[in-house]
Amino acid sequence: MGDGASSDPRSGFSRFIARLEENAIALILALMTGLTFANVVLRYVFNSAIIWSQEVTLVLFAWLVLFGVSYGFKVTAHLGVDALTQALPARGQRIMALIAGCFVVFYAVLLLKGAWDYWAPFAELPPTTGRWLPTGLDWNARGTSYFETDQIPMLSWLRWLEDAINYGDAYAKMPRMIPYTILPVASALILFRVMQVFTRIIRGKQTAWIVSHELQETPQASAQIDEAR
Repeated sequence: MGDGASSDPRSGFSRFIARLEENAIALILALMTGLTFANVVLRYVFNSAIIWSQEVTLVLFAWLVLFGVSYGFKVTAHLGVDALTQALPARGQRIMALIAGCFVVFYAVLLLKGAWDYWAPFAELPPTTGRWLPTGLDWNARGTSYFETDQIPMLSWLRWLEDAINYGDAYAKMPRMIPYTILPVASALILFRVMQVFTRIIRGKQTAWIVSHELQETPQASAQIDEAR
């Protein structure tokens, strides 16, 4: 977005987040494909099956979707209706984008708060207080770290969690805290991506939240997409 490295969206922390999202999505797709293929072969060739494969695949699919929401903001792939805003002059489009940005950022903050509050008890951590925005931590909230998945086996290298969050009690299956971790992580990534787009709009580098699909035909939209990537 600028000449200096500090303002380059492809450098530093932003580049790290981009690689994290892309690598995570690629790894999840590979794991889902490999696990599903292996289970099909076992079932139809060896009359056997990996009992926990369906639950793991569902968890991976949920991770894929939530990572994809964040990545969608990066590559401007989210769908939107822009017939009304495109009828406005440039100044009107910018004003509407800023108004929409306030709502989007507020929603992303609410999403992050809700995700943390849902996940925290499973990790034996305090959820936040406050109805809309976090006002503190509820240290008296009852933890649910003993909740386990249905069939996913507990990995030996995660046994340290038994002392860390489960008061020394052994897990028979993987604790739900592990698959649910994607909730606050993805919500934080979504907020980060939303703030990136909002910042570009404020600086005049982007004129709309949706700069793909219909707008891809215009040179301005193509430049905005290239800069976002």
